Amino acid sequence: MICLVGNLPVLQVGRHQVIGYDTAWIDVALSRAADRCNRHDFPFIDDIRDGVLHYLEHRCPLRVLPLGDLFLRIESMLQKIGCDAIADQLTPVAPPVTISLARFAREAGNGFELVFFCLLTEDLHDLADHGAEVVRFKDIDESAMILRGKKTFTKDCQKLANEMKDFVRTFHTDHGAPDRQFHLTVES
Repeated sequence: MICLVGNLPVLQVGRHQVIGYDTAWIDVALSRAADRCNRHDFPFIDDIRDGVLHYLEHRCPLRVLPLGDLFLRIESMLQKIGCDAIADQLTPVAPPVTISLARFAREAGNGFELVFFCLLTEDLHDLADHGAEVVRFKDIDESAMILRGKKTFTKDCQKLANEMKDFVRTFHTDHGAPDRQFHLTVES
């Protein structure tokens, strides 16, 4: 199910905001919590997801909703229907987050690739701490041009763009959740 942007609040995931999200991540979070309780037959996932979606579309008074606050509400909903064990095992899972690498390049400044990679690493750890598992990066060529101080995309920019792609491809994080995976991709 894909949600329309105009009907839903923006979700705050760490320092990032997500709009136009689907609801698959809610199912993932509920399924994992049920699995941790050995309730592989938990029948209410669709109903709870639909209730969360109804709240987001019609009852949420906020335009920007922190993901942690949403999961506290889901936890409360589970407790109200007598699913305390599942509520206790619920951990936030964020919808996919898209990040422009150009923002980090501008912040780091021309010639400061090390600062760029440090900022990116810090942000990725923050996203993982806030439940992000799928992160998409865009504007990689623009980022390389900013960091190299070039107006056009050169071979030197291409080399840096490849380094950025390698960094994303090899970045791993461990946040103590064996069922949590971190998927990072670069959009062309």
